[in-house]
Amino acid sequence: MTALFLLPPSLLTALALVLVAVIVALVAWALQLMQAANDRQDFSLMLAGCMVCSAAVGLATVMVITVTTPARIDASSLALLQGSIPELVESSLSEAGSL
Repeated sequence: MTALFLLPPSLLTALALVLVAVIVALVAWALQLMQAANDRQDFSLMLAGCMVCSAAVGLATVMVITVTTPARIDASSLALLQGSIPELVESSLSEAGSL
């Protein structure tokens, strides 16, 4: 996950464009499945089309969250973040124990 933040912006743009193409292909496939389901009156094809469409939505959501981060995390701030996590866990456990 942290390796994605170390990629150059041009490579991230190319990766985002490839993911957009995959999402468009998934939506086109879902529409074909749903059209075939309508023609044949087959519920299983309609269900498959809905599943493919929901996979495309999930992929788009992950892509947007991953690629459009408000600020890039560099290695030093990542090390600081990882160092502060055990302290947060210990403090939350001590608070939970006092309740």
